[in-house]
Amino acid sequence: MFLVVCRISRRCSLLNASNYAHFSRGLWHSAALTQRSQRKNEMVALRRLLGHIYGTERTTWSSVMLLRRHFTHLSTEGDATVMFSEQNLPSIKLYPQETKVLPGTDFNTLSEDLEGAPPLSPLEEITENEAAQIAADLPIPPASFTLQDYVDQSETLKKLVLLGVDLSKLEKRPNVANFLLRLDFERDVSRFLLFLKDVGLEDSQLGAFLSKNPFILSEDLENLQKRVSYLRLKEFSKEAVARMVAKAPYLLNFSIERLDNRLGFFQRELGLSTEKTRDLIIRLPRLLTGSLEPVRENLKVCEIELGFKKNEIQHIAIKVPKILTANKKKLMETFDYVHNIMGIPHHLIVKFPQVFNTKLLKMKERHLFLGFLGRAVYDPTKPNYVSLDKLTSTPNEIFCVEVAKASVQDYERFLKTL
Repeated sequence: MFLVVCRISRRCSLLNASNYAHFSRGLWHSAALTQRSQRKNEMVALRRLLGHIYGTERTTWSSVMLLRRHFTHLSTEGDATVMFSEQNLPSIKLYPQETKVLPGTDFNTLSEDLEGAPPLSPLEEITENEAAQIAADLPIPPASFTLQDYVDQSETLKKLVLLGVDLSKLEKRPNVANFLLRLDFERDVSRFLLFLKDVGLEDSQLGAFLSKNPFILSEDLENLQKRVSYLRLKEFSKEAVARMVAKAPYLLNFSIERLDNRLGFFQRELGLSTEKTRDLIIRLPRLLTGSLEPVRENLKVCEIELGFKKNEIQHIAIKVPKILTANKKKLMETFDYVHNIMGIPHHLIVKFPQVFNTKLLKMKERHLFLGFLGRAVYDPTKPNYVSLDKLTSTPNEIFCVEVAKASVQDYERFLKTL
């Protein structure tokens, strides 16, 4: 019987060690829950062992009571556990197995490392000096509808803005924005600026020039110098070339052959001499860069529909070059009113072609006011003659006093009746 109890005690020790190992693996369970589970498992194991040893007839209520008495004397506190038996068995000391904790993460060290990191709160107050040292560079957007998003990151765009270039106009034109973003100011832009200054443009004109013609930055600088030399060879003065380039920014983008063909066209179509052709181009440089189709059409309108002779058209074009590029409808309306309503003949219109350069509404108001006063006389052979020059070119004060012989207030009251 003593051997049986020893075996039971040995098995209890093994079960106890097994349950302690289970305890070490289940670190997340509480100690109380683990103890209750341990006692329950030991009771079941001992009951099964007694059933196998004594047979089923011995596993009665007496066996159950024996087990209960055994566990009432079982204490887990202290260094040893003492088990007593009712059958004068010697006491057996069971030493609990040492609990081994599996290696894990050192959470204390990790928390200390995290606590040592500087705070990243955006609400933390900082001094003005610290704020001034913060470099908050915004990332360059991969795509945008405006060049404004790239000005802070592009030195080229910054310097172009300082020159007076209007980026809002350039970004609306196809492919210009991408072209500008690829440029390096020192390598690609500065040499063209020096060239334009050598041509004669002022510093204040560079921004307006590049706002209208950024494509000059893609031209070959040697070709640009050859085109300037060609214009000088055609006896255009340096001041004239500078004025032409400023008024017609795309002039230097044209090849020498194209410029030569344009000059020949106006000289041939208008029957002008070389000197008068040069004077015509200086007064309206965009004749060399604009379309020639409106020019051809207006020449036919003046000759066929308005009834001017070729020499008269030549005289009008030299005096008012804008007639060559004017809107055809506006041109015909002005001539119809001056010739058919006001009764002015062709030769007087040729003598004062400024009527084609005046707003039609302004001419109507002044003519009706003179008619109201009885002074609408445009025949130079009659008294109180009013020239077309004074009718169209003088300001309201001079027109009222010298031409209409009335006050400005009278003229303004008359305009309210229209």
